[in-house]
Amino acid sequence: MGHAGMAATVVRYLRSAGAPASAAPESVDALPRPALRAVGRDERAPVGPAEFRAVLGRFASGVTVITAPGEGEDGPAGFACQSFASLSLDPPLVTFMVARTSTTWPRIARAGVFCVNILGADQGALCRGFAVSGADKFAGVAHRPAPVTGSPQLDDVPAWIDCRIQAVHTGGDHLIVVGRVAAMGAEGEGDPLLFHQGRFGRFTP
Repeated sequence: MGHAGMAATVVRYLRSAGAPASAAPESVDALPRPALRAVGRDERAPVGPAEFRAVLGRFASGVTVITAPGEGEDGPAGFACQSFASLSLDPPLVTFMVARTSTTWPRIARAGVFCVNILGADQGALCRGFAVSGADKFAGVAHRPAPVTGSPQLDDVPAWIDCRIQAVHTGGDHLIVVGRVAAMGAEGEGDPLLFHQGRFGRFTP
C-alpha cells in the first residue's frame, strides 16, 4: 500500500473510532522518483544478433502470406510471414509478428483486417515474391476477396484464415498482432511449405 492509501486508511479508522479527523496527517509526501541511468555493459543482451538467428533458425516453421485489401488508389498489401501461430480457441484468435520497420504493416493496420494464406510445399516462389520490398507483389498472382473482410485470398493455397485485427502489442523490434477469426477454409490435403535454416522444404512423415 502506498503512502496515500495508508493515510486514507488511517482517516477512516480515526473517524470510526470517534477521533477528530484532524488527528490524521493532512498531507503525504510523494515517494522519490528513481534515479535514471544508462544501461550498464553487464546488463546488455547476453547474445548477439548473429547467434540469435543461428540458433532460432533451427526451429522449423510453416510459411504464410499476410494480405489486406487496398485503399483508395493503392492496391492490396501483403508480405511473407513465418511468425504465425494459433492463439486461442474461444474466442478464435490467431497471431503474427511483423517488424516495426515494415512498410507494409501500416497499410494492414489502416485496413483493420487481414487474411492469412498458408502456403503449400510447391509455393516457395510465391513466398519469395511477397518477401521482396518495393515490388508489385500481386503482379500475376491470382486471388479473390476473402468472404468477410475482402482481404486477398490467394488461389491454390492449402488453407486461409480471414481475420479482423483484435489487438496489437509491442515486442522489442517487432509488433505482435492478434486477429479475431471471422472465416476460414482449407483446400485439399496438400503438404505445407516449411522454412528451416534459411531454406524451404516439405513435410515428410
